[in-house]
Amino acid sequence: MESGDMFRRVVRQSKFRHVFGQAVKNDQCYDDIRVSRVTWDSAFCAVNPKFVAIIVEASGGGAFLVLPLYKTGRIDKSYPTVCGHTGPVLDIDWCPHNDQVIASGSEDCTIMVWQIPENGLVTSMSEPVVVLEGHSKRVGIISWHPTARNVLLSAGCDNVVIIWNVGTGEAMITLEDMHPDVIYSACWNRNGSLICTAAKDKKIRVIDPRKEEIIAEKDKAHEGARPMRAIFLSDGNVFTTGFSRMSERQLALWNPQNMEEPISVHEMDTSNGVLLPFYDPDTNVVYLCGKGDSSIRYFEITDEAPFVHYLNTFTTKEPQRGMGYMPKRGLDVNKCEIARFYKLHERKCEPIIMTVPRKSDLFQDDLYPDTAGPDCALEAEEWFEGKNGEPILISLKHGYIPGKNRDLKVVKKNILDNKPKMSKNSENTNPAPKTATSAPSIKSEAKLEEVLKEIKSLRELVSSQEKRIAHLEEQLSKMDI
Repeated sequence: MESGDMFRRVVRQSKFRHVFGQAVKNDQCYDDIRVSRVTWDSAFCAVNPKFVAIIVEASGGGAFLVLPLYKTGRIDKSYPTVCGHTGPVLDIDWCPHNDQVIASGSEDCTIMVWQIPENGLVTSMSEPVVVLEGHSKRVGIISWHPTARNVLLSAGCDNVVIIWNVGTGEAMITLEDMHPDVIYSACWNRNGSLICTAAKDKKIRVIDPRKEEIIAEKDKAHEGARPMRAIFLSDGNVFTTGFSRMSERQLALWNPQNMEEPISVHEMDTSNGVLLPFYDPDTNVVYLCGKGDSSIRYFEITDEAPFVHYLNTFTTKEPQRGMGYMPKRGLDVNKCEIARFYKLHERKCEPIIMTVPRKSDLFQDDLYPDTAGPDCALEAEEWFEGKNGEPILISLKHGYIPGKNRDLKVVKKNILDNKPKMSKNSENTNPAPKTATSAPSIKSEAKLEEVLKEIKSLRELVSSQEKRIAHLEEQLSKMDI
């Protein structure tokens, strides 16, 4: 029996066993790009079905490129950038509900949210739609909420996590005392009701951000000193990468209901690059891309021991400086493409296509279960009030047809209504400022009335002057005769 069991494990039936990776031809790469050299362990690249964004070197400030996917070949030095930050850009993330909206976090302590024109940039862009200010040190991690519109998470080197309502530009939740040390990664779960973080104190934490509570944590999830990463899987388990005490790279699987022991741990190799995990919830495949590695390893996660099953490794000659990962709706289903990576070299970005070989040309519905589409399940306000929404799924049977994106509108609250942020204790003991805010808003309404009246009288003046000028011109023309 045992030998049969072992045998089954070795030739485990999986439709992803034969996934193979292939880099595209040279003319389909994005060439002559000066990829950022900043020392930070983020992916440096973000992609969606319309654009690829890449953090680049910028003298005196921070910038990233946004290229339409079809804009392959050599990228001119004068190609416009998004360049509003005053310090290097450390992380970028496309909004999952609007393919023209991208957020960036920077060493200048701010997050900026940008609306990219439909056909890409024609001139450089230095004015964001909104600047989110609240961190006291550089902002190295940003991540959009998966199902609620305009909700953005940021984590800074001030060891603080902030959750923003981008639609009003407000910091709604500030998680201050949970992380005593630098936060290495932060990730939402599938419906965005929880986040998990990995920090330099070697702890993995599962946090309910709206209750501001840590609901599970694991000390020394990986015992090595180098950075860890933690992501949620769609079943609620947490997948981590890190280092053993002997500096071997490890991956592990945890159940937040019981963090005492991992469900499974694998040692990999002794390379020192941080492993960036990319996860496909539809197929339950995790792709691991080490920074500085020249390979992508992939694993399938199932509920059968050993739970994390090694599938294969895609290897190239060149090391990767960063990596972008295309959402499912941006893939070519006719070619049985199940993942597409955008590998950053020092001077170029190279797409890598992962395919499951199939003989038939028909739509392979076992490879493409319905996937998260671009519609959000909730508005920001509903989420902050406590509602949850599962991702709204779409079928890829006839390919993904992008809809029209609506513009990101930011409606700032009346600046006069903004009271200084206080700690919780002082807020409870001092409710006075709340009542005092209505008076300024009445004043400002009166001021607005005044301005509108003035505009009206100016309009009338202009129109009467126009009539007078016309009358005088008429008289002049008669005199000429």
